[in-house]
Amino acid sequence: MYYFIVNATSRTGKARQIWYDIKDELKSRNVKFKYYMTATQGHAGKLASQICSIDSDDIKLIVVGGDGTVNEVINGMSNFDKVKFGYIPTGSGNDLGRGLDINKRTPIEQLLHILNSDEVLKMDLGEVVCEDGSKRLFAISAGIGVDAAVCKQALTSKLKKFLNKFGMGSATYGLLTVKNLFSMPLSDGTVELDDGVVKTPHNIIFCAAMNHPWEGGGVPMAPQAEVTDGKLSICCVSDIPRVKCFADFGFLLAARHDKIDGFDIYDSSLVKIDLEREMTVHADGEYLGEMKSLEFRCKSEAISVII
Repeated sequence: MYYFIVNATSRTGKARQIWYDIKDELKSRNVKFKYYMTATQGHAGKLASQICSIDSDDIKLIVVGGDGTVNEVINGMSNFDKVKFGYIPTGSGNDLGRGLDINKRTPIEQLLHILNSDEVLKMDLGEVVCEDGSKRLFAISAGIGVDAAVCKQALTSKLKKFLNKFGMGSATYGLLTVKNLFSMPLSDGTVELDDGVVKTPHNIIFCAAMNHPWEGGGVPMAPQAEVTDGKLSICCVSDIPRVKCFADFGFLLAARHDKIDGFDIYDSSLVKIDLEREMTVHADGEYLGEMKSLEFRCKSEAISVII
């Protein structure tokens, strides 16, 4: 049975018509399905919990929405071993779709691919362990610093809503990055990896824990990140002036930042970060709070994705 969780408000409401087209296609093919429309923030997670509690070993849970909707769903899921997860991207950033190489398909093409596919990818998930002990899964990335501050502001950005009308919503992240880069307080800290190596970066601009290569609407933070290697790719930017970081932004967008001083990328299944001052934290673009310490963990082969 196919169970659809639909966020009709994604892409400033354009997803509603996409869902109507998908529903018509399902009916024309006599596919057995049920669908649930999200009503408020957090509702997708509750719906996912209800679906996963169904007494069945054949649950195909399909998300029609953006990266934020996916994050809610994976955090509401249980019984991961009996659920196959599918995704039809209708957001503005669509970094998960980019990582899974499905953005090139139209929503109907992706639907038909899901209906006709017998293959699944055992994909890693990341997990943020917050300083109060709470946990949050992420599919794409999590981070602390300027990228998290950008994600926080993008959630309520009028600019993003405006640009979404022209299919340019992902440009919001670049514009907000420039703004925050020169205004956000920085912090010294320590970064400990799973092999015991401890880094001591100064003036941390951000540390991004990447499960997929891209975040923020296509920024290749960790071009070599793999979703099946049991590790996260950590991109940490520190020890450089803000203006140099801004000047090197083009290298970041071109995925050529790994050779630049101040841009460090390393792979680790567990990362512990302790800061001298609080910084903003996100998971898949969802705001988690202001923190001084946290952990990023990789949960290997955690979810079965229909590919």
